[in-house]
Amino acid sequence: MSKEAAAPDNEAAAAPPSIPRYFRNDAELSRREPHKQLIASLNRLTDDYPPHRVPPGGGLYYGPISIAYLLYALHKIYPDLTIADFPLNTWSAAYIEQAQANIKDFPGPKPSKCGVTDDIMSLLALYAVTAKDRDTVKELCDFAAVTIEPDASNEWLYGRAGYLYLLRLVRGAFVDDEDTIELIEDTTDEVIENIMESSRPWKWHSKAYVGAVHGAIGIITQIVLTDPSWAPKVEAELGALLSYQYDSGNFPSSLPPGRDRLVQFCHGAPGVVASLISIQKYFPSLKERIDKVVDKGRKCIWERGLLTKEPCLCHGISGNALALDGKQFEHFLTYTTGHEVKSMGKDGMLEKSDDPSALWCGEAGRAWAWAIADKGLEKRFLGYNDI
Repeated sequence: MSKEAAAPDNEAAAAPPSIPRYFRNDAELSRREPHKQLIASLNRLTDDYPPHRVPPGGGLYYGPISIAYLLYALHKIYPDLTIADFPLNTWSAAYIEQAQANIKDFPGPKPSKCGVTDDIMSLLALYAVTAKDRDTVKELCDFAAVTIEPDASNEWLYGRAGYLYLLRLVRGAFVDDEDTIELIEDTTDEVIENIMESSRPWKWHSKAYVGAVHGAIGIITQIVLTDPSWAPKVEAELGALLSYQYDSGNFPSSLPPGRDRLVQFCHGAPGVVASLISIQKYFPSLKERIDKVVDKGRKCIWERGLLTKEPCLCHGISGNALALDGKQFEHFLTYTTGHEVKSMGKDGMLEKSDDPSALWCGEAGRAWAWAIADKGLEKRFLGYNDI
């Protein structure tokens, strides 16, 4: 699968030599009207990538389920919003139907692929939430048997940490159902215990990754957001992770540290900064250190974060924007409009996405960032630390 985040250290997905990794951030501070941009983004999404044209596969990360999840989440924020005369939950259902039509082609979760990219687990989680179906919750929890295999991955994209996100999503829909909550809690306990019993450092593809998608900060974030009582038990590991920050403010992709190259959510400061902001309150003794790391990381993002990769959450300007704040956040978003993306393409300064419709790799993710700007919501990544 030729996905950006799936390439270890992104070596296999490096930008062509003719395109620089990022461009200089030397323009005057600017902003665009976020609601107008949100509507434009959603119209592009449904016009250019209608349900039947989006290839199946990808779970919450890319593909029809990822778009369905965006539209499900946005419908809760904008219950009266319509695109081409249809409410967002109707659009969401149409993308889910596209995924379900190909369900026989989905192999189902296995130890090396049991995170947010798994289609079966993602479909079960979304159905459980939308239909409030207890039997579907049980089906999802039964997959814990796959994740407890000794060779199961621990990271967010393909591993146990991503499964924790799906369980957290479902848990929020059954707060008044004690039996179902107990089942979910028992399952999360089992998954977290298996992550914590894994040898250190946590590895993916035989490398000790640091970042949000494949690495330690992503695993720690999912554990703590799922069950904050584990925070004291991962505090030493988080403290060690903070020490890996380069003088530039960036973070290495993996250990031992190599070249200081990638400034993006999946590998680098943006993912670490965004994660720290969402879990900081659970680590009061690390507050001062985290504040310094976030400040230094944001300076690096501001300097080197206007990426030439197509704007997206995982490895593009939209994700980097969400790690910033205030006018800097607004300024970065100005480079994610339809006009700017076209201009970058015409200037030969755009590395196009493999999955241009996707929540984490394309237009759907750009819409999410515009919604956050429009409503002044906490800057969180849908499918990672929004719940």
